[in-house]
Amino acid sequence: MKGIILAGGAGTRLYPTTNIISKQLLPIYNKPMIYYPLSTLMLSGIKEILIISTPQDINKFKDLLGNGENFGISLSYDIQEKPNGIAEAISIGEQFIADDDVCLILGDNVFYGKNLPRILKRATDEVKENNFSLIFGYRVKDPERYGVIEFNDNKEVVSIEEKPFEPKSNYAAVGLYFYKNYIVDLIKDLKPSKRGELEITDLNIKVLKNNKLKTEILDSVFWLDTGTHDALVEASNFIKTVENREGKKVSCLEEIAYKYNYINDEQLKKIILKYNNEYGNYLKKIVK
Repeated sequence: MKGIILAGGAGTRLYPTTNIISKQLLPIYNKPMIYYPLSTLMLSGIKEILIISTPQDINKFKDLLGNGENFGISLSYDIQEKPNGIAEAISIGEQFIADDDVCLILGDNVFYGKNLPRILKRATDEVKENNFSLIFGYRVKDPERYGVIEFNDNKEVVSIEEKPFEPKSNYAAVGLYFYKNYIVDLIKDLKPSKRGELEITDLNIKVLKNNKLKTEILDSVFWLDTGTHDALVEASNFIKTVENREGKKVSCLEEIAYKYNYINDEQLKKIILKYNNEYGNYLKKIVK
């Protein structure tokens, strides 16, 4: 399975800050925002990843992350010319996806939980071994802001509706989608919505109508959508609290790469030389 991070968009809710920089490069506590979705893909066992961003920001991501060698993964890059919708990431990444299944994650979504690696690995394996795609639901107090998932008594998906005035449940679809390869063909028939975008909810509805969509409720994982100033502060405070309490860093890409054997001792030691600060001191502690 391959991975795609959509780190585009205008970031209008974060103006004026995002007039000069992509929101996915803004810090969440002590790391750039892009580290968090990238770590989610790495924890899923995904090592081939495409980052999609705007023409003006794509080189900044390349400067930050390079080709992924420091993390034992392969990173490539592509451009979304205009904010034409989340689902367009599948079209842009068609050649990258090729014959593989794909996990799409939004660049401003943060996931954290003790069970997260297990949940992600299981999702990757299930989609690989079966003919269904998998999305996640998360209980929220303001479902009208999201794509809302309706379940029947057997916890099966009945409907998905984008930002409804009268939500049929309190479960929002989070920005993490595990798709079978047939998604590449389904996207070709998707029509833009009234606001001129290829909506991810419309794409998920197409999968649902083909009886190939499964949903899992995230009840042991924290999900943070960091698209507003308040959400950025809340996410930073949350990560700071977790790291200070547990003495471990959240979404430390080098640590994940090392523990998953993407890189070895010598590679990690070379990386540590670049960090003459607290981050480098932390990495020193995890070397065998």
